[in-house]
Amino acid sequence: MNQAPVSCIPNAKMSKAKKVIDEAKEIQNPELDLADKGIASFEELPGLFNMLNITRLTLSHNKLQVVPPGLANLINLEILNLFNNQIEELPTSLSSMPKLRILNVGMNRLGSLPRGFGAFPVLEVLDLTYNNLDESTLPGNFFMMETLRALYLGDNDFEFLPTEVGQLKNLQILVLRENDLVELPKEIGDLARLRELHIQGNRLTVLPPEIGNLDLVSNKSVLKMENNPWVTPIADQLQVGVSHVMDYIRTETYKYVYSRHISADRQPPPKTNDKSKKISRARQQS
Repeated sequence: MNQAPVSCIPNAKMSKAKKVIDEAKEIQNPELDLADKGIASFEELPGLFNMLNITRLTLSHNKLQVVPPGLANLINLEILNLFNNQIEELPTSLSSMPKLRILNVGMNRLGSLPRGFGAFPVLEVLDLTYNNLDESTLPGNFFMMETLRALYLGDNDFEFLPTEVGQLKNLQILVLRENDLVELPKEIGDLARLRELHIQGNRLTVLPPEIGNLDLVSNKSVLKMENNPWVTPIADQLQVGVSHVMDYIRTETYKYVYSRHISADRQPPPKTNDKSKKISRARQQS
Protein backbone atom coordinates (compact mmCIF):
# COMPACT_ATOMS: atom_id res chain seq x y z
CA MET A 1 0.00 0.00 0.00
CA ASN A 2 1.43 3.36 -0.99
CA GLN A 3 1.92 5.72 1.94
CA ALA A 4 1.35 9.43 1.53
CA PRO A 5 4.63 11.35 1.32
CA VAL A 6 5.87 12.26 4.79
CA SER A 7 6.55 15.83 3.73
CA CYS A 8 2.97 16.70 2.75
CA ILE A 9 1.91 18.12 6.14
CA PRO A 10 5.05 20.19 6.78
CA ASN A 11 4.74 21.58 3.24
CA ALA A 12 1.21 22.75 3.94
CA LYS A 13 2.41 24.44 7.12
CA MET A 14 5.43 25.87 5.38
CA SER A 15 3.35 27.34 2.58
CA LYS A 16 1.10 29.07 5.14
CA ALA A 17 4.06 30.59 6.97
CA LYS A 18 5.97 31.26 3.73
CA LYS A 19 2.96 33.13 2.35
CA VAL A 20 3.02 35.50 5.36
CA ILE A 21 6.79 35.99 4.98
CA ASP A 22 6.53 36.61 1.21
CA GLU A 23 3.77 39.16 1.70
CA ALA A 24 5.78 40.96 4.38
CA LYS A 25 8.83 41.05 2.08
CA GLU A 26 6.76 42.39 -0.77
CA ILE A 27 5.36 45.36 1.13
CA GLN A 28 8.42 45.76 3.38
CA ASN A 29 6.23 45.27 6.47
CA PRO A 30 8.47 45.54 9.57
CA GLU A 31 5.97 43.56 11.69
CA LEU A 32 5.68 39.82 11.06
CA ASP A 33 2.83 37.88 12.71
CA LEU A 34 3.26 34.11 12.55
CA ALA A 35 1.21 33.25 15.65
CA ASP A 36 -0.67 29.94 15.76
CA LYS A 37 0.56 28.59 12.42
CA GLY A 38 1.58 25.12 13.64
CA ILE A 39 5.26 25.94 13.09
CA ALA A 40 7.56 23.30 14.61
CA SER A 41 10.90 24.54 13.28
CA PHE A 42 12.55 27.70 11.98
CA GLU A 43 13.35 25.63 8.87
CA GLU A 44 9.72 26.23 7.92
CA LEU A 45 10.51 29.96 7.69
CA PRO A 46 12.86 30.29 4.70
CA GLY A 47 14.54 33.66 4.30
CA LEU A 48 13.42 34.93 7.72
CA PHE A 49 16.94 35.67 8.97
CA ASN A 50 17.61 37.91 5.97
CA MET A 51 14.67 40.21 6.71
CA LEU A 52 16.78 42.81 8.47
CA ASN A 53 14.03 45.44 8.41
CA ILE A 54 11.82 43.48 10.86
CA THR A 55 11.13 45.27 14.16
CA ARG A 56 8.44 42.94 15.55
CA LEU A 57 8.28 39.14 15.27
CA THR A 58 5.39 37.15 16.74
CA LEU A 59 5.76 33.36 16.87
CA SER A 60 3.49 32.65 19.83
CA HIS A 61 1.24 29.55 20.05
CA ASN A 62 3.38 27.34 17.82
CA LYS A 63 5.35 24.12 18.43
CA LEU A 64 8.91 25.43 18.31
CA GLN A 65 11.45 23.46 20.34
CA VAL A 66 14.70 25.06 19.23
CA VAL A 67 15.61 28.72 18.72
CA PRO A 68 18.61 28.98 16.36
CA PRO A 69 21.40 31.48 17.14
CA GLY A 70 20.82 33.03 13.70
CA LEU A 71 17.70 34.75 15.01
CA ALA A 72 20.08 37.38 16.41
CA ASN A 73 20.83 38.41 12.80
CA LEU A 74 17.61 40.45 12.97
CA ILE A 75 19.47 43.45 14.32
CA ASN A 76 16.50 45.84 14.11
CA LEU A 77 14.16 43.57 16.06
CA GLU A 78 12.55 45.39 19.00
CA ILE A 79 9.82 42.93 20.02
CA LEU A 80 10.16 39.13 20.01
CA ASN A 81 7.20 37.01 21.12
CA LEU A 82 7.80 33.26 21.55
CA PHE A 83 5.02 32.71 24.11
CA ASN A 84 3.50 29.21 24.33
CA ASN A 85 5.91 26.99 22.45
CA GLN A 86 7.98 23.99 23.62
CA ILE A 87 11.37 25.71 23.91
CA GLU A 88 13.82 24.14 26.38
CA GLU A 89 16.76 26.48 25.92
CA LEU A 90 17.63 29.81 24.35
CA PRO A 91 20.75 30.71 22.34
CA THR A 92 23.34 32.99 23.97
CA SER A 93 23.23 35.20 20.86
CA LEU A 94 19.81 36.65 21.78
CA SER A 95 21.30 38.86 24.47
CA SER A 96 23.49 40.62 21.87
CA MET A 97 20.48 41.95 19.94
CA PRO A 98 21.07 45.71 19.93
CA LYS A 99 17.48 46.98 19.76
CA LEU A 100 15.46 44.25 21.50
CA ARG A 101 13.17 45.94 24.05
CA ILE A 102 10.52 43.26 24.71
CA LEU A 103 11.16 39.51 24.96
CA ASN A 104 8.32 37.12 25.76
CA VAL A 105 9.29 33.48 26.28
CA GLY A 106 6.49 32.70 28.73
CA MET A 107 4.82 29.28 28.75
CA ASN A 108 7.71 27.24 27.42
CA ARG A 109 9.91 24.52 28.96
CA LEU A 110 12.97 26.53 29.94
CA GLY A 111 14.93 24.84 32.71
CA SER A 112 17.84 27.26 32.50
CA LEU A 113 19.04 30.42 30.78
CA PRO A 114 22.26 30.71 28.77
CA ARG A 115 25.45 32.21 30.18
CA GLY A 116 25.62 35.95 29.73
CA PHE A 117 21.83 36.23 29.33
CA GLY A 118 21.83 39.52 31.25
CA ALA A 119 23.83 41.34 28.54
CA PHE A 120 20.80 42.74 26.67
CA PRO A 121 21.72 46.37 26.00
CA VAL A 122 18.21 47.91 25.91
CA LEU A 123 15.76 45.22 27.14
CA GLU A 124 12.80 46.73 29.01
CA VAL A 125 10.30 43.87 29.37
CA LEU A 126 11.25 40.24 30.03
CA ASP A 127 8.50 37.64 30.39
CA LEU A 128 9.65 34.23 31.66
CA THR A 129 6.27 33.23 33.15
CA TYR A 130 5.35 29.55 33.38
CA ASN A 131 8.68 27.83 32.85
CA ASN A 132 10.85 25.60 35.07
CA LEU A 133 13.33 28.20 36.34
CA ASP A 134 14.69 28.67 39.86
CA GLU A 135 17.41 30.65 41.61
CA SER A 136 20.10 28.12 40.64
CA THR A 137 19.38 28.43 36.92
CA LEU A 138 19.88 32.19 36.51
CA PRO A 139 23.21 33.22 34.93
CA GLY A 140 25.56 35.40 36.99
CA ASN A 141 24.81 38.61 35.09
CA PHE A 142 21.01 38.19 35.04
CA PHE A 143 20.40 41.21 37.28
CA MET A 144 22.69 43.52 35.31
CA MET A 145 19.88 44.47 32.93
CA GLU A 146 19.65 48.04 34.16
CA THR A 147 17.17 49.05 31.45
CA LEU A 148 14.59 46.47 32.63
CA ARG A 149 11.21 47.97 33.59
CA ALA A 150 9.14 44.79 33.92
CA LEU A 151 10.22 41.29 34.98
CA TYR A 152 7.70 38.44 34.93
CA LEU A 153 8.87 35.32 36.79
CA GLY A 154 5.46 33.96 37.87
CA ASP A 155 4.71 30.21 37.79
CA ASN A 156 8.31 29.03 38.11
CA ASP A 157 10.13 27.19 40.91
CA PHE A 158 11.93 29.93 42.88
CA GLU A 159 12.34 29.36 46.63
CA PHE A 160 14.65 32.37 47.02
CA LEU A 161 15.17 35.49 44.97
CA PRO A 162 18.84 36.52 44.62
CA THR A 163 19.79 39.68 46.51
CA GLU A 164 21.13 41.14 43.23
CA VAL A 165 17.51 41.95 42.30
CA GLY A 166 18.23 45.28 44.00
CA GLN A 167 20.43 46.24 41.03
CA LEU A 168 17.40 46.58 38.71
CA LYS A 169 17.05 50.28 39.50
CA ASN A 170 14.52 51.00 36.75
CA LEU A 171 12.20 48.11 37.58
CA GLN A 172 8.54 49.12 37.87
CA ILE A 173 6.82 45.72 37.71
CA LEU A 174 8.02 42.53 39.44
CA VAL A 175 5.83 39.43 39.18
CA LEU A 176 6.75 36.45 41.39
CA ARG A 177 3.35 34.86 41.89
CA GLU A 178 2.88 31.08 42.13
CA ASN A 179 6.46 30.14 42.91
CA ASP A 180 7.75 28.44 46.08
CA LEU A 181 9.29 31.55 47.66
CA VAL A 182 9.95 31.20 51.39
CA GLU A 183 11.42 34.68 51.81
CA LEU A 184 12.07 37.90 49.93
CA PRO A 185 15.43 39.72 50.01
CA LYS A 186 15.51 43.09 51.75
CA GLU A 187 17.08 44.48 48.56
CA ILE A 188 13.61 44.66 46.98
CA GLY A 189 13.32 47.77 49.14
CA ASP A 190 16.04 49.38 46.95
CA LEU A 191 13.77 49.29 43.87
CA ALA A 192 12.61 52.89 44.25
CA ARG A 193 10.59 52.88 41.01
CA LEU A 194 8.69 49.67 41.75
CA ARG A 195 4.93 50.18 41.43
CA GLU A 196 3.70 46.61 41.03
CA LEU A 197 4.70 43.64 43.19
CA HIS A 198 2.91 40.32 42.73
CA ILE A 199 3.88 37.75 45.36
CA GLN A 200 0.63 35.82 45.77
CA GLY A 201 0.62 32.02 45.94
CA ASN A 202 4.02 31.45 47.56
CA ARG A 203 5.22 30.18 50.97
CA LEU A 204 5.94 33.60 52.48
CA THR A 205 5.37 34.19 56.20
CA VAL A 206 6.98 37.64 56.66
CA LEU A 207 8.04 40.63 54.55
CA PRO A 208 11.37 42.41 55.02
CA PRO A 209 10.65 45.81 56.65
CA GLU A 210 12.60 47.46 53.80
CA ILE A 211 9.59 46.86 51.52
CA GLY A 212 8.03 49.66 53.54
CA ASN A 213 10.35 52.04 51.61
CA LEU A 214 8.31 51.44 48.45
CA ASP A 215 5.21 53.15 47.14
CA LEU A 216 2.94 50.17 46.58
CA VAL A 217 -0.41 51.57 47.72
CA SER A 218 -0.98 54.76 45.69
CA ASN A 219 -3.65 54.89 42.97
CA LYS A 220 -1.42 53.50 40.23
CA SER A 221 0.31 50.91 42.41
CA VAL A 222 -0.44 47.19 42.80
CA LEU A 223 0.50 44.87 45.66
CA LYS A 224 -0.91 41.34 45.43
CA MET A 225 0.03 39.09 48.36
CA GLU A 226 -2.84 36.69 49.06
CA ASN A 227 -2.48 32.89 49.37
CA ASN A 228 0.63 32.93 51.53
CA PRO A 229 0.96 31.48 55.08
CA TRP A 230 1.55 34.94 56.65
CA VAL A 231 2.29 35.36 60.35
CA THR A 232 -0.88 36.32 62.23
CA PRO A 233 -0.23 40.11 62.47
CA ILE A 234 0.28 40.39 58.68
CA ALA A 235 -2.69 38.12 57.96
CA ASP A 236 -4.88 40.26 60.23
CA GLN A 237 -3.82 43.49 58.49
CA LEU A 238 -4.29 41.91 55.05
CA GLN A 239 -7.93 41.20 55.87
CA VAL A 240 -8.42 44.96 56.19
CA GLY A 241 -6.36 45.77 53.07
CA VAL A 242 -2.83 45.92 51.65
CA SER A 243 -2.42 49.57 52.64
CA HIS A 244 -2.80 48.46 56.27
CA VAL A 245 -0.08 45.85 55.72
CA MET A 246 2.27 48.52 54.35
CA ASP A 247 1.55 50.81 57.31
CA TYR A 248 2.13 47.93 59.72
CA ILE A 249 5.50 46.79 58.30
CA ARG A 250 6.79 50.35 58.72
CA THR A 251 6.24 50.23 62.50
CA GLU A 252 8.84 49.49 65.17
CA THR A 253 6.50 46.77 66.46
CA TYR A 254 6.76 44.92 63.16
CA LYS A 255 10.56 45.27 63.01
CA TYR A 256 10.66 43.51 66.38
CA VAL A 257 8.24 40.78 65.18
CA TYR A 258 10.32 40.34 62.01
CA SER A 259 13.69 40.08 63.78
CA ARG A 260 12.30 37.55 66.26
CA HIS A 261 10.78 35.50 63.46
CA ILE A 262 14.05 35.46 61.48
CA SER A 263 16.22 34.64 64.52
CA ALA A 264 13.93 31.73 65.44
CA ASP A 265 15.10 30.05 62.22
CA ARG A 266 11.86 28.14 61.73
CA GLN A 267 11.38 25.49 59.09
CA PRO A 268 9.78 27.04 55.97
CA PRO A 269 6.15 26.11 55.30
CA PRO A 270 5.69 22.99 53.15
CA LYS A 271 5.18 23.23 49.41
CA THR A 272 1.52 23.34 48.53
CA ASN A 273 1.71 23.87 44.76
CA ASP A 274 1.84 20.56 42.89
CA LYS A 275 3.75 21.48 39.77
CA SER A 276 4.24 17.98 38.41
CA LYS A 277 1.35 18.43 35.98
CA LYS A 278 2.47 21.78 34.59
CA ILE A 279 2.44 21.95 30.80
CA SER A 280 6.06 23.12 31.01
CA ARG A 281 6.99 19.75 32.57
CA ALA A 282 5.40 17.70 29.80
CA ARG A 283 7.78 15.41 28.00
CA GLN A 284 8.55 16.36 24.46
CA GLN A 285 6.73 14.11 22.08
CA SER A 286 8.93 12.26 19.68
